[in-house]
Amino acid sequence: MPRDIPPLAEVRRITEKKRDAWWTVMLVDPVATPLVRWIAKYTRATPNQLTWGAFLVGLGSAACFAQGDWRWLLLGAVLYHVSFIFDCMDGKLARLTGTGSVFGAWLDFVFDRIRVLVCSVALMGGQYARTDDVLYLWLALAVASLDALRYIDSLEIFKIRHGMRKQIKARMRAARKAENQAELAFMEDLLRENPEADLETDRDTVAPLEPVAPLETAPAASAMEATPATSVTPAASSLETTSAAPATSAAPALSATSALDGASAPGTAAATGAATDAPAPAPAPARRRTAVVDLHQEFRRRFPWWVRCRNFLLRHRIRAHLISGIEFQMGVFIIGPAVDAVVATTVVSGVLLLIFELAIIYKLLLSTRDFTRTINSFETAAAPVNS
Repeated sequence: MPRDIPPLAEVRRITEKKRDAWWTVMLVDPVATPLVRWIAKYTRATPNQLTWGAFLVGLGSAACFAQGDWRWLLLGAVLYHVSFIFDCMDGKLARLTGTGSVFGAWLDFVFDRIRVLVCSVALMGGQYARTDDVLYLWLALAVASLDALRYIDSLEIFKIRHGMRKQIKARMRAARKAENQAELAFMEDLLRENPEADLETDRDTVAPLEPVAPLETAPAASAMEATPATSVTPAASSLETTSAAPATSAAPALSATSALDGASAPGTAAATGAATDAPAPAPAPARRRTAVVDLHQEFRRRFPWWVRCRNFLLRHRIRAHLISGIEFQMGVFIIGPAVDAVVATTVVSGVLLLIFELAIIYKLLLSTRDFTRTINSFETAAAPVNS
């Protein structure tokens, strides 16, 4: 009996990532998502079964590559793409049906690495057997090494970024204990949720984290009389509202309002006296702005054009890392064999992968500098409180 599965549009919302490799967005998702919906509705297949299917089809692709002939290479390229579609479907099925597991994630990662290694040896070994050119043996080693480098590097960068965020959140918790309360958000998260934001206009959004004054309470009347600059909208609503909030506390607003009340004209004395007879409204907590931490501030400042390109790509669900491990594999195992230009496409794909990896490492270097400045800003904010 068919299971109750949401419509395709809802399935896309549930299963497709907010940002993904351009190869996946353009050439895999249009096929994989409808197939996942059909499988979830009419079968009892599990994500791990799809992972095994992707692995076995990948081995079939390697067997075709080993033959060396162009017709076999073309068939191997088609099978590799089918294997990759299955590889994407297992995660989508897990998200749609809620049947994902930690072991399934491990199995998927390990099978991916084995598939790349086996296909590298088969593809380059088949070409070596056909041509006796030792260059193909070196290419096999290069492909396996670059794939390992890409995924090891990505895991390490993720750990470093996670560690930086963890330290910043710990400092924020310490600041709350010191009566220096504020909400915390990371610029990357805000941009991911709102790719329409224009950082060229909203310059304040890329300012480093500033010391935030302790939470105050303000009478409702004073809050109504306060200027719009002191009324803060939480950053979660939109990136622009976060940037519009200056680093002002409620206390200056109160003192400014009191000064205006003291300088009232004589003609308003009766109205003022009448107002004092009315019961005072209950004090309400002043609204706080969200402290935005931008760990890519220096990178954006040096490459402002990249921000516009990145936002354009995000609006189409394409991540800014245009040549990642996925595109590298597709160049080596699909485009190269399909056009019978294994050496050229492998070299070009490898060079592009290295360029983007070096760019990511450089971006990480600049991010660590922003991290240091952010940590120092907490120490600056804590100094008056300790004194």
